[in-house]
Formats: sequence, C-alpha cells, structure tokens
Amino acid sequence: MTATFEHVSNYVPVSRRPLDLEDYIDIARRHRNWVAGPTLAGIVIATVVAFVMPNVYVSQAEMEITPAQVSETIVKSTVNQRLNDRIIQMEQEILSRTVLSQIIQDPRLDLYKPERAKEPLEDVIEKMRTNDIKIKIESSADNRGASAFFISFQYPDRTKARDTVQALVTKFTDQNQVTQSTGMTVVKNLVHDELSDAKAKLDQLNEQITNFRLENAGKLPEQASFTIAQLTSLQGKSATINDSLNRLAQERIQYDTRLQSLESQKELREKFDQEDAASNTEFATPLVKQQSQRLQTLNAAIEKGESDLAMLKRNYRPSFPAVRDAETALAEYRKQRDELQKKQDDEFAKAQADAADAAKSAKPKPAPKTNATNALAMNKLESDIDAVKAQIKSLELQREALIADQQRANKEIDADEGRIAATSGLEAKYEDLRANQKAAADKYLEIQRKQELTDQNSDLLQRKAGENLEVLDVPSLPNKPSKPNRWLIVGAGTAISFILGLALAGLQEAKDTSLKNLKDVRAYTNLPVLSSIPLLENTMLVRRKRRFAYLGWSAAIIVGLLAVSAALYYHYTSAV
Repeated sequence: MTATFEHVSNYVPVSRRPLDLEDYIDIARRHRNWVAGPTLAGIVIATVVAFVMPNVYVSQAEMEITPAQVSETIVKSTVNQRLNDRIIQMEQEILSRTVLSQIIQDPRLDLYKPERAKEPLEDVIEKMRTNDIKIKIESSADNRGASAFFISFQYPDRTKARDTVQALVTKFTDQNQVTQSTGMTVVKNLVHDELSDAKAKLDQLNEQITNFRLENAGKLPEQASFTIAQLTSLQGKSATINDSLNRLAQERIQYDTRLQSLESQKELREKFDQEDAASNTEFATPLVKQQSQRLQTLNAAIEKGESDLAMLKRNYRPSFPAVRDAETALAEYRKQRDELQKKQDDEFAKAQADAADAAKSAKPKPAPKTNATNALAMNKLESDIDAVKAQIKSLELQREALIADQQRANKEIDADEGRIAATSGLEAKYEDLRANQKAAADKYLEIQRKQELTDQNSDLLQRKAGENLEVLDVPSLPNKPSKPNRWLIVGAGTAISFILGLALAGLQEAKDTSLKNLKDVRAYTNLPVLSSIPLLENTMLVRRKRRFAYLGWSAAIIVGLLAVSAALYYHYTSAV
C-alpha cells in the first residue's frame, strides 16, 4: 500500500512500513467498535436462527433381504431380476408423485401442512423426495448384492416421522409382493401364450404329416423297407404262380396226349367193332380177306402206337400215366395182332375146307355173337376219356385262377414299384415335415418344462419361500432431534461475524492515511522526534461521545438479549 504526505509543495508516494504486534493492538483498539459490532450482531443472529429453527427428528427402519429358502439347483427362478435391483425399481415407484401425495395427504399423518398452505403440492413432494426421505442400500460382504437397506425420514414431529417411515416400510413390503405377483403373472401369461402357440403349431404339423401320410401311403421313406419286402414277396408269389402255370401247362400237355391216345384207341376200337359188324352182315366176303384187313389195321395201330410211345418217352418219364397207357395199348394191339395172325392162318385152312363143305351143302351160316370183351374195353376207354377230360377241365380252372392271381400280383408289383419310385421325390419334403414336427415337439416340451418351473415359482411365492423383504429393525421413535446443531450454528455465526468485524476494521485502517504514532513519523519523515504533544479535546464533547456510545451499545445489547430470549422461549415452548 502507498500513502501520500504533504512535504513542502510536492506529493511523493511512500510505501507503508511493516506492522508489528503493537500496531495490530493499536488498530484493534482504534477500531474496536467495528470488530465488536458485527461480532455482537452475529452472535445474536446466529442464536436467534439456531433456536428459532424447528427440531428435526429422524426415524429409521432397517429391512433385510432374505434369500430364497429353496436352492436354485432344486427350483430355478423364473425372474432374472435380483431383489436389490427390484428395490431400486420399487424406490422409484414408491417415491413417485402419486405415492408421496397419498402419504402426505393421509389424514392420519397430514404432513407439511404449513408448506402446503403456502406452496404447490408438487414443490412439497419434491422437497420430501429430495431432502427428507433417504434410502440407503447396504451391499453384502460376499458381493452377492444387497443384504439390507435403510429407510429414514426427517420431520419436525417425531411421531409423524416414525409413522411415515412405517408407511414407507409397508409400501415397500406391499410393492414387493405386488411386483413379484405381477412379474409372476407376466411370466405365467407369457409361458401360457407360448405354450398355446407351440401346441397349435405342433397340432398343425401333426395334421400336415397325417394328411401327407394318408395321401402318400406306401410312398414314405419309412415305409420303403416294408414296400420293398412286399414287392419281394409279390415277385416271389408271381414266380410261384408262373411255376404253377408251367406245371399246369405240362400236366395239360400230358393229359392232352393221354386224351389223344385214348381217343385213338377208341377210334381203333370202334373201327374194329365196325369191321366185326361188317363181318357179321356180309356173308359173301371171304374170311381171309376180312382178317387181312383187320390185321392191316392192327399193324397200322401198332406202328402209330410205337411212334406215339417213342414220342412220349422222349418227353416224359416211364412212370407217367400216358406212357403206361400207351405201352398197355401197344401190348394189347400186338397181342391181338399175334392172335389174329394165328387165327387167320388157322382159319385160312379151315375156310378152304368150309368153303368146300359150304358149296356142297349150300346152307347159310349163323350170325356170330357180339364180342363182350370189346364192349367192356370200349366202356373202359370212354370212362378213361371222361376222367381225362375232367382233369383237363380242372386244370383249366386252376390255370384261370392262377392267371387272375398273377394279374393281381402284377398290378400290386406295379403299384409298389411306383411307390418306391415316388419315395425319392417325397423324401425331402417328408424329412422337412418331420424335422419341423420334431423341432415343434421339442419346443413344446421345453415350454412345458418352463410352465412347470413357473408353477413351482408361483407356489414358492405363495409360500413366501423365495426372496423376501423382512423388517429387521422397526421404525424408531426418536427421542432427540438430529438437527439443527444449535451450538454449532451459534459458534459458526460468532466466528463468521468476528472475522467480518476484523475485515471491516482492516478496511477502515487501510482507508486512514494519517500518522498514528511516533513510529509513523520517524518512518515516513526520516527526522528525529524531539518531543510529542498529546491531543487535547473538549471534555464535554468527549463525554457526550462516550454517553452516545454507551447508549448505543446498551440498546444493542438489550435488543440482542431480547431477541435471544424470544428465540429461546419459542424453542422451548414449541418443543413442549
């Protein structure tokens, strides 16, 4: 700082000298009113403020987060939100405008009545939310989330503070139940809807596969092995039918050959009978001539029989009936030929003798009798022919039945071959349908398990065996106010006012540029001081000034004491 002093006629700036302790004491003595005034005012104001401020009581409750009583290894939780996260969510809901408005306007509590008379309800709610309600979550030592949380509320009325905390605890408990129930209901509805959709989709796919199977019966890949086995069986059946037809054809040839042989024998027998009849009616024919014709017929039959027998032996076994019949007939023809040849030789000689005798006597010979052996042989031939024809007819009926069976088998073979050919074209679509059905069935089973798990969690919720909120410490009824700290306010106000007084005194000292003592004279004039003359003032003026100062200070002290007394009276009467 610089000061200006008058010396001769020039102004020269001079720096202030350093101050020592005596200087500071002199400054305080000179400006004691500037220090004492603000200090007294600060003490009075701080005391009045401290004791006029209402008591604020803080009620606190502690709620414990109890873990689930059933391990998640037994029943897994369907809610992925931990309870400490739900507490934060519930805190936002409970501290909402609607809930706090209900608590404030509750007739039993009737909070902030003076404030509501002067301020909008929204401002009161905001003050309550930001200043008066405190919710502190305490984390567990094992980092598993919150283990407990504290709810506190400050209010001038300690009973209402406790009741308000109790209302908040009740809100948290109810909100926890509502939140859990709502979450469980949402999960159950979601799982139920998913299960209904999965069931509908599974039923739709089952219906599609059923219709696909009905439309493509026998063409499905899973039926290919059965179709192939059925085709193999039908092919074997067709081969068996072909073998039976071949066997019937061979038997038919055998019976046809036998029939031809029997008919040839019958024709030959009829021819012999006709010749016998002709020999009986034509007496004019020579006997030798008739026998020669019959002998020629037998020789021709023998030659034909030998030819037929050789053909039969080339085609059939010796035990075949047609071969045996041909051999029997051939032996009979040969026997008849031999007998007829012998008879012809015997009768030729006799015929000559008889011819001579007949010529002499000229009498007609009697008609020969019918040969019974020939009749029996003819009947046997006809019976054999009828039997062979019956066998041929039976074979024909069997052949027709086998042909019908073969046609049916061929149709079934063609159908199976068509199914096998169509299997490759349907396989991809069928596999897609089955894959979709399997996926839908797996999803349906998975959602069913989810529904069972949801039902288990719902049962745990009803039994209160899951995570819950329990009141560990009930809301306390505070005996002492938590604030304000009145003596701290008084001390802080006194200190601040004292510092302010010192600042004002320093400011006044800085504005005063006069020389205060001999040290200033020596420092600023650089001249030796021979003597000093004290300041002489008017005694009446000095007394008057002191009287006014005394009156002023007395009035200030009295006013301060009255203000402090009034504040103390207000404090104690309001507390009672």
